[in-house]
Amino acid sequence: MGKVTGFLEIDRYTPRYQPASDRIRHFKEFTIPMDDAEVAKQAARCMDCGIPFCHGPTGCPVNNQIPDWNDLVYNGDWDSAIRNLHSTNNFPEVTGRICPAPCEEACTLNLEDIPVAIKTVEQAIADRAYESGYVMPQPPAHKTGKRVAVIGSGPAGMAAAQQLGRVGHTVHVFERESRVGGLMRFGIPDFKMEKHYIDARARQMEGEGVTFHTGVNIGVDKPVAELFAEFDAVLYCGGSEKPREAGIPGDELGGVHPAMNYLVQQNKRVAGENIASVAWNSEPILAGGKHVVVVGGGDTASDCVGTAFRQGAVKVTQLDIRPQPPEKEDKLAVWPYWATKMRTSSSQAEGAQREFQVATLEFIGENGQITHVKCCEVDERRKPIAGSEFFIRADLAFIAIGFSGPLEEGVSAELGDALTIDVDRRGGTSVHADDEDYKTTVDKFFAAGDARRGQSLVVWAIREGRQAARAIDEFLMGETTLPR
Repeated sequence: MGKVTGFLEIDRYTPRYQPASDRIRHFKEFTIPMDDAEVAKQAARCMDCGIPFCHGPTGCPVNNQIPDWNDLVYNGDWDSAIRNLHSTNNFPEVTGRICPAPCEEACTLNLEDIPVAIKTVEQAIADRAYESGYVMPQPPAHKTGKRVAVIGSGPAGMAAAQQLGRVGHTVHVFERESRVGGLMRFGIPDFKMEKHYIDARARQMEGEGVTFHTGVNIGVDKPVAELFAEFDAVLYCGGSEKPREAGIPGDELGGVHPAMNYLVQQNKRVAGENIASVAWNSEPILAGGKHVVVVGGGDTASDCVGTAFRQGAVKVTQLDIRPQPPEKEDKLAVWPYWATKMRTSSSQAEGAQREFQVATLEFIGENGQITHVKCCEVDERRKPIAGSEFFIRADLAFIAIGFSGPLEEGVSAELGDALTIDVDRRGGTSVHADDEDYKTTVDKFFAAGDARRGQSLVVWAIREGRQAARAIDEFLMGETTLPR
């Protein structure tokens, strides 16, 4: 904990943003960092709450020891705070920027709507680690002689690779894209997280003995069978990339795109990469001077909104089939769990028009190009209300309703029926493996991250990668010192 009476004396304060009129002119991060003294004051608000729900199963999936490093920051011991944070989280500079902070929802002070600014303190500690030179390779003292292949370099794959490399295994990571990071790099806009942090971690991991192979699509460019022949264990962290089918008539029209295609293309553009090298990038997807409609109400939809504004969209409308949530939740009914309440992202605050309880009926077009989106209002059961149809002008439309599982080609196709696939009630698929040993139904083949649990948060992917690394280490060595 921090200061005993800190929560009574110090108001909650979080970093401010550049004005929307300024930040939509660039793709860089726009949060204005707080100085160390203010961060320490926010850490001082951490109270002696008895049971710290913030770092239990209701709060932080990686079990960050939040009260501990709040106390260390309050007392000015930043070096110990850095070591403590890194003991549970391989990439706090990532979670400190893009995690929705379920820890703050679970904070005891959130009963009064003034939780400790945990995410702010976490990012400050992580940034301090970079500034102080702490993010350096930590190579193992001895090598085990065991070899592990990791398929996918998203947060789960990278976390697992780092943990396995640090206990002495020879680790090779295979990434389909041109650079490592998975959707952490190509799915998250730079205005939420600049990608030099991923590059820095990759350099650190290379110094620890991890080898990255980019531009290698396992199951297509290199068979999985070759990995089984070359390595003692294989970990599949391919993510959940298959877009959920919307079934909206007219989705074949020009100007209608899956949301991730749009985001990946723009992230590659910002990185200076050749977007024409990707099959579905037959032409640039640009929102400048256009009316844009985004179907979906989650984080991916919000990222499309912010990207469209930065490209110069005239108007952006976001459609959400769910009812507009209440401004304030019933704390006694939901705390310490994540509450459904009205939330406005920084991208939505840049001028998006949000429509709730609205269904997308059809994309309308002329000469093969979208011109309008036909919509209607729905009731509480999401059933259309007769006579409520209306049209929204659209030059571009993005479908952002989530993902239904790993891609079927590549790894899954090669392993075939030997690899058991689970199907959830919505038709989503995931590789069958539990969260204890992370073993699949294929010998020495493990799975973690979104490929195993379905689409989720970056912080859950990091947790899965760390736990899978422990399971693989125990599988190879008969015992392990890696934490769960």
